[in-house]
Amino acid sequence: MPNASIVIIGAGVMGQGLAEAIATAGHEVILVDRTIKLAERGIKSISESINREISKWGLTNSDKKAILARIFPSSDLSQAEDAEIVLEAIPEVLDKKRHLFENLDRICSSDALLITNSGTLSISEVAEATQRPEKIIGMHFLNPVTKVPLVEIVKGLRTDDDTFKKAVAFAESLDKKWITVNEYPGYVTTRIIVPLLNEAMHVLMEGVASAEDIDKAMKLGFGFNVGPLSLADMMGLDVVMSWMINLLDELSEHKYNPCPLLRKLVRAGHLGVKTGSGFFEYDKEGNRLNGTKSLAEEAAK
Repeated sequence: MPNASIVIIGAGVMGQGLAEAIATAGHEVILVDRTIKLAERGIKSISESINREISKWGLTNSDKKAILARIFPSSDLSQAEDAEIVLEAIPEVLDKKRHLFENLDRICSSDALLITNSGTLSISEVAEATQRPEKIIGMHFLNPVTKVPLVEIVKGLRTDDDTFKKAVAFAESLDKKWITVNEYPGYVTTRIIVPLLNEAMHVLMEGVASAEDIDKAMKLGFGFNVGPLSLADMMGLDVVMSWMINLLDELSEHKYNPCPLLRKLVRAGHLGVKTGSGFFEYDKEGNRLNGTKSLAEEAAK
């Protein structure tokens, strides 16, 4: 395995998207998870994602071969030792992120760019687990990473200018547009989108309209490319609920209290596209199944 200059920790949906985007931009990347099996499963999911793009004429088989040749699975965190850039993409749990960065602080070189991809958590609180808080920064990529052109670059209270400039250069190397965010719970995108998603779920739960018509209303009425319920399914309902709970804890505002229907779906393991069922139903390739009533609509009765 080469000593790739970029390492991603976490081979879940976001880690997969980051690895695919980075490899597509021409960089070699090591995808690390707790076991080699999990890392390899992540790469398999990337392969399936590329196959869907090939079927839509978005990529070619040659593109797929080149992209996958740049992604290497690993279960060895020490792979980050010589990396120039390390991105954390593990679940949105503060203690887990702090523990990981405490380990990375010991392993990584002093000039490495250490990035958390958190969507709601405090960059400063993560950074304080290290001896170099000024070198820690947030880069909130949105799912699907390969398609959404935006990344929020989030400064912690002690993030220095050199670290910020490195993050900007990295974003631009991936052909991403970026905005600067001064740390605050939810940043910009998560803080704004979460109440909208939550309200759409309440509208469905209260029987005001069907899931299909709620999404249609927002797409045709306000120019959304994707309706709010479909968007929540794409993000992962467990992820959306974790954002809401984190924001509720931080800001104590009722608008972030997860809709009971969302709680019910997450508890039942219906997490959206990745499980084949959420507010809508999906096939194994993630394509929406039309003409089927979702569990969410049944549960909303």
